[in-house]
Amino acid sequence: MEDFFLRAILGGLGFAIAAGPVGCFVVWRRMAYLGEAIAHAILLGIALGFLLEIQPVITVLVTCFLFAYMLAGIEQDRMISNDALLGSISHLALALGLVALSFMEQIRVDLISFLFGDILAISSFELVTIYTIAAIACMLVKWQWRNLLSITVNQDLAAVEGVPVEKTRLLLIMVLAMVIAIGMTIVGILLVIAMVIIPAAAARCLARTPGQMVVVAAMIGCLAVFSGLYGSLTWDIPAGPSIIVVAGVIFFLVNLLPFRGK
Repeated sequence: MEDFFLRAILGGLGFAIAAGPVGCFVVWRRMAYLGEAIAHAILLGIALGFLLEIQPVITVLVTCFLFAYMLAGIEQDRMISNDALLGSISHLALALGLVALSFMEQIRVDLISFLFGDILAISSFELVTIYTIAAIACMLVKWQWRNLLSITVNQDLAAVEGVPVEKTRLLLIMVLAMVIAIGMTIVGILLVIAMVIIPAAAARCLARTPGQMVVVAAMIGCLAVFSGLYGSLTWDIPAGPSIIVVAGVIFFLVNLLPFRGK
C-alpha cells in the first residue's frame, strides 16, 4: 500500500471517530446550520495561514474557535431567528474568505481541494494534528457526557439540577469547531458538515441508547471512509465526495430497514 493512501485511510478514520459522538449531539440538538456556518469560516483561516506563512491547519483551528465563540454569543439574540442569522453569517464568512484569497495574487491556491477536500494529499503533520485534535474532542465529550445529555434532553431541568448550561453548550460548540477544522482536509469545506451529520442520522435509525448511537455513528463513518477511498481508487473519482456518497447510501438503506431502533 502506498504511503499516501495509508495516510488517507488513517486520517479519514481519525476524523470519522471524532465526528461520531459530536455528530450525535448535532443531530439531537439540531445544530447542523451552526456547524455549516463554522465550516464556511474555514476559508478565512486558510487565507490567514497564507498571510502569516504558517500551517493553514493551525490558523483554521484558531479561526473556527473564534467564529464558534462569536456564534455562541450572538445566537442568543432572539430578535433574529437562528436560521436567518446563521444563514447570513455563514455565507458572508465564505464570501470574505474567497475575497481574501483573491487578493493574494502571489499565492497559487487550489480552491477545489479546499472546497471538496484532498484526503489523498494528507501530510504526516496533518495526520498527527488530526489524531491529536480528535483525541482531545473525544475526551472532552466523555468528560462532559452527562451534562451534554442533560442539556440535550431538557435544558431548563438541567439548569435546575445545577448543570452549567451555557458553559456546557459553549464547550459543545467548541468541540464541533475542532472536528470541523480537522475535517477540512478530509472532505472539504462544503462537505465536512455532511460527514458529521449523515453517519449520526443513520445511526439514530439503528441504535436504542445514546451510547449505542455514538458507537454506530463512528462505525458508519469509518465504513464510509474505507468504501469511499476504495471507490476513488477503483473508478478514479474524487475521494471526498465519494466518502459522502457512501455515507448517504448507508443513511437511505438503514431508513428502508423493516426494523429500526427507537
